[in-house]
Amino acid sequence: MTVNDLIQVAVYLAVLLALIMPAGAYMAAVFADTPSRVTRLGAPLERGLYRLCGIRAGEEMDWKRYALAMLLFNVLGALAVYLLQRIQPWLPLNPQHFDAVSPDSAMNTAISFATNTNWQGYGGESTMSYLTDMLALTAQNFLSAATGIAVLVAVVRGFARRSARTLGNFWVDLTRATLYVLLPLSLVISLLLVSQGVIQNFKPYVDVPVAQAGRYTETVKDAAGHHVTKTVPVTTQTLPMGPAASQVAIKMLGTNGGGFFNANSAHPYENPTPLSNLIEMLAIFLIPGGLCITLGRMVGDRRQGWAILAAMLVIFVPLALGCIAAEQAGNPALQALPVNQHASGLQAGGNMEGKETRFGIAASGLFATITTAASCGAVNAMHDSFTALGGLVPMWLMQLGEVIFGGVGSGLYGMLAFAVVAVFIAGLMVGRTPEYLGKKIEACEMKMASLAVLLPCALVVIGTAIAVMTPAGTGAAANPGAHGFSEILYALSSASNNNGSAFAGLNANTPFWNGLLGACMFLARYPLAIAMLALAGSLAAKKHVPASAGTLPTHTPLFVVLLAAVVIVVGALTFLPALALGPVAEYLMPLH
Repeated sequence: MTVNDLIQVAVYLAVLLALIMPAGAYMAAVFADTPSRVTRLGAPLERGLYRLCGIRAGEEMDWKRYALAMLLFNVLGALAVYLLQRIQPWLPLNPQHFDAVSPDSAMNTAISFATNTNWQGYGGESTMSYLTDMLALTAQNFLSAATGIAVLVAVVRGFARRSARTLGNFWVDLTRATLYVLLPLSLVISLLLVSQGVIQNFKPYVDVPVAQAGRYTETVKDAAGHHVTKTVPVTTQTLPMGPAASQVAIKMLGTNGGGFFNANSAHPYENPTPLSNLIEMLAIFLIPGGLCITLGRMVGDRRQGWAILAAMLVIFVPLALGCIAAEQAGNPALQALPVNQHASGLQAGGNMEGKETRFGIAASGLFATITTAASCGAVNAMHDSFTALGGLVPMWLMQLGEVIFGGVGSGLYGMLAFAVVAVFIAGLMVGRTPEYLGKKIEACEMKMASLAVLLPCALVVIGTAIAVMTPAGTGAAANPGAHGFSEILYALSSASNNNGSAFAGLNANTPFWNGLLGACMFLARYPLAIAMLALAGSLAAKKHVPASAGTLPTHTPLFVVLLAAVVIVVGALTFLPALALGPVAEYLMPLH
């Protein structure tokens, strides 16, 4: 690694920490049980929305009603996304006259965007009309992110409230997350991105002359039905247009990740400059990091939020540096060849395959770890072209359960499940009933926390096993051997943890893969969220237990280390055998 790499990481973390503190305080005011200046200002608009939708804002819900409202809203949203894809040829704002999306792909995409996964088995600029992009995909980017925030707020209320039967109102939390958090931040980020050159228009695609004409050959059938080869001249290039900036802003802020274009944030129309790259990386971690501060304020002990944030950083920073170091070290297969891997222009060396020169290795490696830590899935480089160890890092970050920042809301409530497990383990060590945030952790809470921790792990390993035993599964991998296995393992890790990124060497737009990944995405989102709401409902009904000499302090460096260790150990024990067959085996293969 170079000094420049370290400076880039340090600057990013410094700016991030400076931004998440006010963001966390602001969100705590938005979701406070008592009115704040923020909610008073927007109260007339809120009341109008509630009257329009028939919502009784003052009526709170127990955890079952909250979970039912959340599930019903998301299922109906997925059905709407599916329908819009299927009828898009007959709808307006389709200047390229795109056909209807196939049923299996439309189903996969509907589940993907409703669950905040945003896995894409299609090319955005060649599949979706402008209306589908805006009304289906961008709308779900807001609503799926708001759902995650709402569930988190309910879970935090479960820890904060005493002898209560309710967790708030899902419709109010959803509205406030959208109205006060996601919409204003998206507007600011959109304007910043437009200033850097991200496009925002409704123009038809533009054909422009190429700087140097070329030609290619293709095989076609002649009039007699015989296959013949013909030469096709290339004199123009088609430039895709569309309202990209508005979708890019929320795809980052909401940790959605679905690209407007197929190349995602590697595309110059989505991410044109190093400054836009920094803005997008900051946007990914802004809300997940800020919600840690919100947690501390809502439970009445700000140290608790900082402890959770510290545990996330303890895991994230070494892995980010490790990924960058692996890419800077270059491809070991090229070491013995007369190839200079240390003349890549912007960087002092390493593997530049699949990376944009305007970003370089450090910004590409940092982006890869941020997007896979945060359940975002946006990419500014081809992860399939990373070195074996460089590609292992983003894959393992997903396999840790997407709790290292994770998705907006979902990452933090996943980390709270790990915190419950950590205090339970500590309680076993000293022979005492464990406590967390003033609530005793008993059998019900441990069952729900265990389900939330282990369900994504089970989906990854079971889904991967099904794929490698099925010709339709293995036939989609573009590479043989260990790397082909890594492509399959990465896809299931991404879908089963609601990330959405891909190694991109896998042809996943087939009925088999659309069905398998769709099932994993659905099961990774909603049963886990319902389990955490059940845990919160159980905790809300309990009385507060004052701390005593036997209580484990959960705001100290000791607990930070314990929590980080539990997350790492669960990920290591579950996935080390699979990783040994994939990226580790690829790294250890003899060079030819």
